[in-house]
Amino acid sequence: MSFYGRKNGRYCPTCRVTHCCPGLAEEVLDFADFYALMPPDNAATVAPGTDVSFPQDGPTSGTAITRTGPSTFNLLTMGTYLVLFQVSVDEAGQLILTLNGAGLAYTVVGRATGTSQIVGTALVQTTVNNSVLTVRNPAGNATALTITPLAGGTRPVSAHLVIIRL
Repeated sequence: MSFYGRKNGRYCPTCRVTHCCPGLAEEVLDFADFYALMPPDNAATVAPGTDVSFPQDGPTSGTAITRTGPSTFNLLTMGTYLVLFQVSVDEAGQLILTLNGAGLAYTVVGRATGTSQIVGTALVQTTVNNSVLTVRNPAGNATALTITPLAGGTRPVSAHLVIIRL
């Protein structure tokens, strides 16, 4: 891992000098992209209390972020993760990140009308190794979500879950 100043004497905005500041990392430790294509993935609606599937693997780096199923993802190491997701849906609705089965209230995103993507971005901090992350249609919501197939054209539409260990 490189830090400000270690390789090239960069200016540290925290200390206001040019030196090595070990608290400011320049590099991503691990990353993974999981995705779905509609059709054929997510053919059934996503009922309240159930998770969106991202059954296909995109680019990855390292071994700290892996899948344990089509909708569950293991975060091997305690730390902070940047989580980004986007899912096209037909109905008004919400999505939430869960960690070890518990909803993270600060990650709820949604839309009231229209047919567009639900997009979420959050920092998630794990306090135990082997934490499991999901993207869920929150329990208690009235509507099952239809993941939009072929939105705007003839090609399958993608949904993505990108996880970056910082």
